Parts: sequence; structure tokens; C-alpha cells
Amino acid sequence: MSEFSKGYYDKGYAFPFDVLSEQEAMQFSAELEKLEVLIQDETVGHKAQLNYPYVIFKFANQLVRHPKILAHIKQLLGPDILVWSATFFIKEPHTQNYVSWHQDLKYWGLNDNDGQVSAWLALGPVNKENGCMQFIPKSHQGEILAHSDTQTENNVLTRGQEAQFDLDTKKIVHCELAPGQVSFHHGKLLHSSAPNQSDNRRIGLAINYIATKVKQNHIEHDYAMLVSGEDKYQHFIHVPDPEEDLSKASMSLHRKMLEAQKNIIFNRDDQIQR
Repeated sequence: MSEFSKGYYDKGYAFPFDVLSEQEAMQFSAELEKLEVLIQDETVGHKAQLNYPYVIFKFANQLVRHPKILAHIKQLLGPDILVWSATFFIKEPHTQNYVSWHQDLKYWGLNDNDGQVSAWLALGPVNKENGCMQFIPKSHQGEILAHSDTQTENNVLTRGQEAQFDLDTKKIVHCELAPGQVSFHHGKLLHSSAPNQSDNRRIGLAINYIATKVKQNHIEHDYAMLVSGEDKYQHFIHVPDPEEDLSKASMSLHRKMLEAQKNIIFNRDDQIQR
């Protein structure tokens, strides 16, 4: 096991790792902002989220396949890898949007807790002032906690879900990243992020990778994109690369995936075995 893998499994996270140059990160950020103008009238996300961008944007598809990210994912999941979902999390300057403390795997319906890894790629500076992610080290080693739906106005999460636990602020680790750097964290790790108090947008691409052996328990048909190796299990409907930005075919598929995501996230079956 590599030092990277040992650190990740011990703490539940690992960062920072260089993926893009600062110039490349800013170029991708500019590409996103250009395409955002074209989707103002489309339903592609929720609040400050832009979901499944790799299905409709060629540059996002390029990012989820980046070899430097996949090199780390392969150390944790093996050679056969799917992208199950990805989201641009965008915090505008001096806004109150935040992410409450939560564990992703509480809601994702995936049957293998260690068959998933989240990568978070910074497309600009990410720090305490503009609302970087916060981690509770080793919290992935315990159980999945009870969560409540807060439905707070500024909570970016779809259900406003919030884990029920006693927070020890002394344990919080702030995941600060330079433009083009990436972090990795486990789906059971308790994490959150605060509002953006800075003068600049905070933009990050969260990419959720799964091993091909992983199954979806909450719905019958779910979607994923093969980005490494082969998929001998075929548990997911394979998503093709977008041939062009915002094509009719990709937008149609994107709508189906958003509906599937809604059915997964709002599934109320607490008896799912994970």
C-alpha cells in the first residue's frame, strides 16, 4: 500500500496534490463562466450546484478523466473506474451559501463504502476566507450517523441534510487548495464548508469515482461513465462522452440523470444495507 493510500485510509482524506497549472485552472474557470451564460434558462443543478457537467461540457469531461487524478484513484479503487457523478460547487463573493456537516454515503445508495472516492479540484484559490471544505479526521471510521433535513435557505445541499453529532471545533481540518490542486476524501468522512467572505468566486469541481463492482441500491437504473479499465459488471448505464457542448442528445441524457439523482437522494429507505 502506498503512503498516499495509507494516509487516505487513516484520516479519511488526502491533500493537496497538483493537477493543473494555475494558468490551466484559470482557463478552465473562464470556460465554465462562458458556458454558464448559455445555460441560464436550463435546469442543470440546484442552488449553487451545477450537476453532471461532464455529460454536457467537453472541458468537464476532460477534467474528470485527467490522468493525474486517475493515478491517485487507481491506488484506492484499482484500474476499473467509473465516474458516478460530479458537481461544480460555486460560491459567489460575499454570499451566505454554505454546506452543512454531512456524510455523502448516507444518501447515495451505493453498496460498498470503500468502493467510492471523492476528488475535489480547485479552479481558483480555495481557502478559509472563501469557504474551503472542512474535515473531521478519522470520522469515516465510525458509523454513518443520523441526519436531519434542515431545508435552510442558504444550505447548498439538496435536502439541507445535516449530521447529528457533537462538533469539536478543535478537530476541524481546513482543506485549503491552490488553483489546480486536488483533494481526495472518503464518502463517510464528515465534511462541510462555510460561506464565501472574499471578493472572488470560489469554484471547485467535486468528482465522485466508484469501482465498477459497486452497485446502486436505491433505484433500479443508474448512470455512470467509464474512465479507466473495463466494466465487467455492467451495474450502471454507461454515459457517452459529449460530442459537443450542450447538444440536444447530451441535454436529454442530463435531464434523465438529474431525475435519477433526485430519486436516489430523496429515497427514504433507511434500511438499505451499506
